[in-house]
Amino acid sequence: MLDTLTLRVAFGLVAVCVLTLFYGVTYRSTRSAYSGWWCASLASFVVSASLFLFNGTPVQVVANPLGNTTGVLGAACVWAGACSLRERRVRAWQLLVAPAVVLVVSLADEPRTDIWSGGAVYLAAMAALLGASVRELGLLLRGLGSGDAPRAQYRFVVLSMALVSAVIAVFYLARTAVFVAVGPEHPFFEAFFGGQVTTLLMMVLLVVVTFSMSALSHEQQTSELRVQATRDGLTGLLNRAEFLREAQREIDRGPVRADAAVVVADLDRFKSINDGLGHAAGDRALTAFADACQVVVGLRGIIGRLGGDEFVLLVRGSPAEAVVDAIARYYRGEDPASPMPTVSFGIASVAAGDDLALALEHADEALYEAKAAGRARAVRAVRAGRRDDRDDRPPLPVDGRRSA
Repeated sequence: MLDTLTLRVAFGLVAVCVLTLFYGVTYRSTRSAYSGWWCASLASFVVSASLFLFNGTPVQVVANPLGNTTGVLGAACVWAGACSLRERRVRAWQLLVAPAVVLVVSLADEPRTDIWSGGAVYLAAMAALLGASVRELGLLLRGLGSGDAPRAQYRFVVLSMALVSAVIAVFYLARTAVFVAVGPEHPFFEAFFGGQVTTLLMMVLLVVVTFSMSALSHEQQTSELRVQATRDGLTGLLNRAEFLREAQREIDRGPVRADAAVVVADLDRFKSINDGLGHAAGDRALTAFADACQVVVGLRGIIGRLGGDEFVLLVRGSPAEAVVDAIARYYRGEDPASPMPTVSFGIASVAAGDDLALALEHADEALYEAKAAGRARAVRAVRAGRRDDRDDRPPLPVDGRRSA
């Protein structure tokens, strides 16, 4: 078998080649968070392998602890990349705490004479971070449905990554246990967990993981583009086109409750807020109303932003008048002097098989009636050929404790 020094040089060369290709082919084309974290991980592993080459030289006292630290930093980047697939943000202190601990312990553990200074903490940190990566990938798998062929392929790639990460994590966990039990000089440790075995294993898995990473990076980019195409950038709600698709699909799917309705909402005198207080104040009002809709409606409806200060909801499970009143109360709070503008609502009933676009027109007409009646109120539309329960009643003030 090749000696450890030769294998480390080979590992470093392979890692540099893989990093160069992955950066040029995948990261520059996708710019996905996952590919960025993998590039950082590869760079850390290259630096770590290079620093370990100085073992047995006068600079070992610095190179060895730094090698441990950059190796753990590489594992931390793998974990951060797995988090990015679940759209979880990793803060700097979370990324650096394990490498910092390893650096301190390694520097305090005779690195001048011992190439395994801080070894137990280094190995345990590698096992923990790689195990955390497996957990993130496992949670991602739980959230993936079988779906269509591209989604099934994505699931297969994630599963492969989770299994590979699990193999490395278990290896480092066993390596830690044997290191603590018998020490690094024991023949058993040297034969099964020494530098030669570890470097060879990491070299093989490096190539396998990188190709899987490439597929995941492209999927992450596709997912981000899908969100941009279907979501409003400011509020995170569905945009007009996606709302119409999802709501019509829901109406066509099967029986629709008798209290189902399309609701169009418009913030009253919104232009005066933008003109008088600035667009930042207007954005705060829009996001606050969007948050109120999501809190009140939740899974009972579908919410979208039509554009400007106009929103749309498909509500079911509760009378629309009760829903819009709850939204207004949550949005403006209990203070009659709330700085948030009041809201007017137009409501149109929907039933299975209805044309959503037509229901939206009726709701929009009812919204104009609410505006004309003094704002800060809800009006239910009278549908042709269908008697509405509220067609002979005056407009309903929304949260009547406040003036229009």
